[in-house]
Amino acid sequence: QLRPSGRRLVARQRGPVAAGAASFLLLFLFERDVCLLLAWSEPTDPTLSGLVSCSYVFLAPTGRLDEYLTCIAKIQKAVEYFQDNNPDSPELNTVKARFEKGKELLEAEFRGLLTRYSRPVPPVLILDAISLDEDLELQEDVVLEHLPEAVLQDVSCISSWLVEYGRNQDFMTVYFQIRSSQLDRSLRGLKDHFRKSSASSAVLYSPAVQTKRKDTPTKKIPKRPGTIRKAQNLLKQYSQHGLDGKKGGSNLTPLEGKDDVLDVEIDSYIHCISAFVRLAQSEYALLTEVIPEHHQKKTFDSLIQEALDNLMLEGDNIVSAARRAILRHDYSAVLTIFPILRHLKMNKADFDSTLQGTAASTKNKLPTLITAMETIGARALEEFADSIKNDPDKEYNMPKDGTVHELTSNAILFLQQLLDFHETAGAMLASQVLGDTYNIPLDPRETSSSASSYTSDFNKRLLSSYICKVLGNLQLNLLSKSKVYEDPALSAIFLHNNYNYILKSLEKSELIQLVTVTQRRAEASYRELIEQQIDTYQRSWLKVTEHLTDRNMPAVQPGSKLKDKERQVIKDKFKGFNDGLEELCKTQKGWAVPDKDQRDFIRQAQRKVVSDAYRAFLHRCANISFTKNPEKYHKYRPEEVEEMIERLFDTSA
Repeated sequence: QLRPSGRRLVARQRGPVAAGAASFLLLFLFERDVCLLLAWSEPTDPTLSGLVSCSYVFLAPTGRLDEYLTCIAKIQKAVEYFQDNNPDSPELNTVKARFEKGKELLEAEFRGLLTRYSRPVPPVLILDAISLDEDLELQEDVVLEHLPEAVLQDVSCISSWLVEYGRNQDFMTVYFQIRSSQLDRSLRGLKDHFRKSSASSAVLYSPAVQTKRKDTPTKKIPKRPGTIRKAQNLLKQYSQHGLDGKKGGSNLTPLEGKDDVLDVEIDSYIHCISAFVRLAQSEYALLTEVIPEHHQKKTFDSLIQEALDNLMLEGDNIVSAARRAILRHDYSAVLTIFPILRHLKMNKADFDSTLQGTAASTKNKLPTLITAMETIGARALEEFADSIKNDPDKEYNMPKDGTVHELTSNAILFLQQLLDFHETAGAMLASQVLGDTYNIPLDPRETSSSASSYTSDFNKRLLSSYICKVLGNLQLNLLSKSKVYEDPALSAIFLHNNYNYILKSLEKSELIQLVTVTQRRAEASYRELIEQQIDTYQRSWLKVTEHLTDRNMPAVQPGSKLKDKERQVIKDKFKGFNDGLEELCKTQKGWAVPDKDQRDFIRQAQRKVVSDAYRAFLHRCANISFTKNPEKYHKYRPEEVEEMIERLFDTSA
C-alpha cells in the first residue's frame, strides 16, 4: 500500500518539492527494507544492525562526506554478508542497488565539486608565476591554487573510495575533462589579457603578490626586442636615412598599427608557451593528489591535450603565414619566427620534463613545431639571399641622385636582425644544410646528420658565411645596377654610397664581428672598394683640369708678342675650364653623398686638386696678354671655384 501512494505523491509534485518527496520516499522504503532485513537475520548481527543509521545515504553527501562514506561502508558490509550467507536472496539485490545508488551520488558529488570550484587562473597570476624580471626578487614562488584545500581533500577522499570500492574509472575521465577545460580557459584568458592590455602596456599584480612589492605596484607586460617591429616597418615601407640623419630618398612614414598588433600576437604566443609549461606542472601536482599513481600519466596526457593542441595549432598557423609571405617574396615575415623559435628551444627542456611519461605523440608535438619553424626559416633565409642576387635592374627603380639603393637598405636591415638571434639563425641554417654548402670544414666530431650535434662555433661560422653570401650577392647586384647610369661618375657615386653604407652599418651594428669569422679582410675590402669608387669619380674632373695643364700651352718669352693661334689656345683653355666647371657643378650639385664625413672628404679632395691646378694656371697666365677682355675668360677667382666645389652634393645650396 505504501509504494503506490508514494508514487502518487511524487507524481503530484514538481521541482524541489518533487525531489524532497522522492528523497522522503527513498528514506521510508530504505528504513522499511532494513527492518525486514533485521527481521530475517540474526538479531545480534552487527553488520545489519548498523544500517538503521544510514537511512540518509540517498541524500547528496555535500557537507557530510565522512558520515556518508561510513554509511556506504556499512551497506558494503551488508552486501558482503548476504553474499556469504544467502547469495540467492532478493535482499542481496536490494542492498546492492542501495550501494550502487550511493556510488552514483558520490560520483555526482565528485563532478559537482570540481565543476563548482574549478576556475581559470587569472592572467595576472600567470604572469607573476612565469615572470623572469630580475628586478623582482620574490622570496617564494607564486603558488597556483586550483581548488580550496577542503574541497581538494573531499575530491581526493571520493577518488580513493571510488578506486577501492567503485570498480569504475569514469571519474578519471570526468576529472581530466573538467581540468582540461580550465587549463585551456586560463591560456585563452592570458591571450585576451594581452590584447586588452596592449594599449596601456601595464597590468596589476595579483593581490597575493601585490603585498610583496611595495615599490612596484604595477607590472608591465614584458616585450620582445623592438627591432623586429622596426625592421618590418622599414622593410615593408622604405624610408632611407643618411648616416648623418638627413633623409636621402623617400619621405614615407612607416605604418605602426598593423605591426603593433603583430607584435602583441608574438608576445602573447611566447608567454602562452611559458604559461602552458607552468600551468601543466601545476596541474600535474594537483592530479597526483586525486588520481591513483598508475593512472596519473595517462590522465595527465588526456588533460593537457586540448590546450597543447591549440598551442601547437597556433604555432602551425604562424608557420603557414610565414610560408604564404615567402611565396609573396615578403621575407621580413621570417623575423616573426626568430623570437618564437628561440623561446621554444629555450623552453624545450622544461617541456620535455613536464611531458615525461606521456604518449610519444604528445612529446613529439613541440619538436615537430620546432622543426617546421626551422625549415621555413631556413628556406626564407636562402630565398632572401637569392632575391638579393636576382633583384632586377630597372631604371625607374634607381635613385636619380646616386644615393643608397633600397635593396641595400633592406638587405642590411634584414641582416642586422640576425644579431639578436644569431644562435637561433645559425641553428636554423645548420638544421637544413651541411657545412660544405658554405665551404665550411666540418670538425670530425661534428659530422652527425642531426642538427643538435652541431656546435655553437659551427653555427656561428655557418651564419657568418650566410651573411657573407648575402653581401656578396648584394655587391654583384649593385655592380649590375650601376651600369644603368650613363654617367660613369654618377655610377661611381652610387657604388661609393652603397659600399660606404654597408661598411658603416656593419660597424655600427657589430655585424662586422660576425662577418670576420669567415672573412677576415671584409672591412679592408670594403674600404678598398670605397677608395676605388672615389678615384673613379675624381676622374670625371679630368675634363676640367686637363684645360689647366701645360699641354699645347705656348712658350712665351718675356716681352714677346703672342700669335693669334697661341692666344686662341689660352682662350680655349679658359673657356674649357669655365664651361666644364659650370657643367659639373650644376650636375653634381644634385647628386647625393649622405655620409657627411665622406661628403666632406670628397669635396675637400676635389677642391684641393682643382684649386691648386687653377691657381698654377692663373700664375702662368698672369703676365700674358692674350685678350683685350680678360674678365670674359677669367670669370672665377680661385676662392669662387672652391666655393662652387663646396656646394657639390647639396640640393639646398
